[in-house]
Amino acid sequence: MDGARCDWCGTDPLYVAYHDTEWGVPEYDDRALYEKLMLDGFQAGLAWITILRKRENFRAAFDGFAPETVARYTEADVARLLADPGIVRHRGKIEATIGNARAWLALMERGSFSDFMWNFVDGTPVQNAPRTMADVPARTPASEALSKALKKEGFRFCGPTIVYAVMQACGLVNDHLADCPRRAAVAAMARR
Repeated sequence: MDGARCDWCGTDPLYVAYHDTEWGVPEYDDRALYEKLMLDGFQAGLAWITILRKRENFRAAFDGFAPETVARYTEADVARLLADPGIVRHRGKIEATIGNARAWLALMERGSFSDFMWNFVDGTPVQNAPRTMADVPARTPASEALSKALKKEGFRFCGPTIVYAVMQACGLVNDHLADCPRRAAVAAMARR
């Protein structure tokens, strides 16, 4: 990729590949949005690269983040997950993932999780053009509103900072730096 990519990904090949192929690409799949929200919840207090390195372990441990399956997890599953060194072993985050699967299923009975989330940007990605990482906020009024709505639906580990990270990663907001070559590519992927 020519040009100056966003500097947050550094030079780690896994991080660079994530930046160059995934981050900011508009995501409209209900299940994929659930997975990303769960992974960002696990990331709270940690570096995203930690979660990225464990992502395949998380997918295996949580049955591919299939909410229909995760919602049926029992205390035995919680114990299994707490013993799994391939994931972040945090009881609160594990239990939240299970509860969030149940909240996701309840929300899906009324409509699409994707539509629910995209409604907070009026269905169209917000196209920012930050010059530096210092210009990128940690949260916005939209992430605060979405966080509040998710909590009202019964979701946990979905504060406004976590939610903003999901919005960035899933293309609801394009926060690639103005000089980053991915900015224009990601903007072109938006549904109109």
